[in-house]
Amino acid sequence: MFDILMYLFENFIHSEVEIMVDHDELTEELTRAGFHKEEILKALAWLERLADLQDSDKHPYLYKQTQPAVRIYTADEMAKVDANCRGFLMFLEQAQVLDNSTREMVIDRVMELDMAEITLEDLKWVVLMVLFNVPGKEGAYSQMEDLLFDINEGYLN
Repeated sequence: MFDILMYLFENFIHSEVEIMVDHDELTEELTRAGFHKEEILKALAWLERLADLQDSDKHPYLYKQTQPAVRIYTADEMAKVDANCRGFLMFLEQAQVLDNSTREMVIDRVMELDMAEITLEDLKWVVLMVLFNVPGKEGAYSQMEDLLFDINEGYLN
């Protein structure tokens, strides 16, 4: 499923090509690209739930906290998001790339991935996808894009 998300992001969203809104056409395009239909449907549902997270009526907990907060991870989250990834999320908050709401969106989307553990590289892509989809976060998206694509990544590897 993550490969499909990456494919969609790189070939449609990130390249600024207008993404097809018809699920059948998109499913057919992804099938021609070699992806399995079950995984395609999971990826499309993941993207729909990402868009749904922006609805403050459905997810008011994402918008109530305006002050910085310490995030306590559940056991399931800690199993999937290792200390390296949690540290990176904290770094992004301190660098003001993520705020409380976008951090929670990232964690929500990570937990929906069908992976036992997420790598730091995969986490960076999820952060980028979340920021791309949140209106008003263009500056944060640009900062994250610089972190992801910077040739001299240094400690972020």
